[in-house]
Amino acid sequence: LLNINVGGKLFQIAYKVLAQYPITRLGKLALYTDPVKKLQLCDDYLVQKNEYFFDRDPSIFHYIFHFYRSGVLWVMDEMCPSNFVEEIEYWGIHLKYSQRCCRILLEEKRDELSEYLKIEKELEAELEPLESGTQFDGKFLGQFRKVVWNLIENPYSSVPAKIIAVMSSFFVLISIVGMTLSTVEEMKNKIAKMWMEQMEMICAIFFTSEYLMRLISSSSFKNFLRAAFNAIDLVAILPFYIQILFENLDDGDMQYHEELHKVENVSKLGKVLKLIKLMRIFRILKLARHSTGLRAFSFTMRQCYQQVCCLLLFIAMGVFTFSALIHSVEHDVPGTDFTSIPCAWWWAAVSLSTVGYGDTVPDTILGRMVAFVCISFGIILNGMPISILYNKFSDYYAKLKAHEMSQ
Repeated sequence: LLNINVGGKLFQIAYKVLAQYPITRLGKLALYTDPVKKLQLCDDYLVQKNEYFFDRDPSIFHYIFHFYRSGVLWVMDEMCPSNFVEEIEYWGIHLKYSQRCCRILLEEKRDELSEYLKIEKELEAELEPLESGTQFDGKFLGQFRKVVWNLIENPYSSVPAKIIAVMSSFFVLISIVGMTLSTVEEMKNKIAKMWMEQMEMICAIFFTSEYLMRLISSSSFKNFLRAAFNAIDLVAILPFYIQILFENLDDGDMQYHEELHKVENVSKLGKVLKLIKLMRIFRILKLARHSTGLRAFSFTMRQCYQQVCCLLLFIAMGVFTFSALIHSVEHDVPGTDFTSIPCAWWWAAVSLSTVGYGDTVPDTILGRMVAFVCISFGIILNGMPISILYNKFSDYYAKLKAHEMSQ
């Protein structure tokens, strides 16, 4: 018998049993006659007891020991898959010796673990700016830039930083409310318009100051330009200055061009200005900088893009299928709205989403049966991914919140 001491526990295995697996570590130990080669296979050798010592996990070696006795490698659910694979690789035993059911379960657990670690790494990357305070060491005005950076980027660093974060969210809401009220007919008089312009100017000045402070305190200008939140900040302040530029161009046209040309130019500039003003709606995305819920939602969409794309594919298939069916049974009805398949797309999309505006409805019995099947399919289709997305969102939200609190 070969005496093997694994982590303080003694095992005895017959030489002839080990010789059946010559490519494994213990098989080589049983077959080698050179003492030097044997010592290279183990961690130590006890001469008095004639024991080969291995500084490995004895609990996992029980399964290795069972493998040599029975020829089958068993895998238990409670074991860590990475640790188990590492151990069997050390002992030179291939996973093919395990049962197919055990091998499938182990592979699934390994995939789940790797996916979990990947998500954890990406969640930490979501909060990476909170860990970059040390990047200012040894740089020009490093201490000053670090103080400014904490004020702008880390609301948990001090009370003034928290106040700035609250002010940023407040100005975003004020800006969105102002943009909304500017479209109300009663708010288009001269006094209200003046107040709206002044409020917009104050918000733009705050957003510009905030953006410049982030730019000054950035440890890397290249990383600053690549950051998504900084691009959102830039989009939030650009419409104000572009609007001023176009209004100045508008005044110049009024002075140097003919009347007809002026009217055409004013019309074109008016459309451009409306589009530019509409871009201010993107300011609401600035709330995601200090909102864990919005960041968790964005992270969930990125992680579940395959499920979302699959859902959109099913919806598109349902729209095309049921629009074709409803057209085939309703196109002969006088005064029908289903004159063609493209005209039935809107009805199919609304029915699949279970909204049901009722602006387009079938008149025949067969058409109503198709509508019933379409609505039933929409209920099933919409119900499938909701639980998955919600569970992932709640899980990511809790983890992001925990990471923030630990920081």
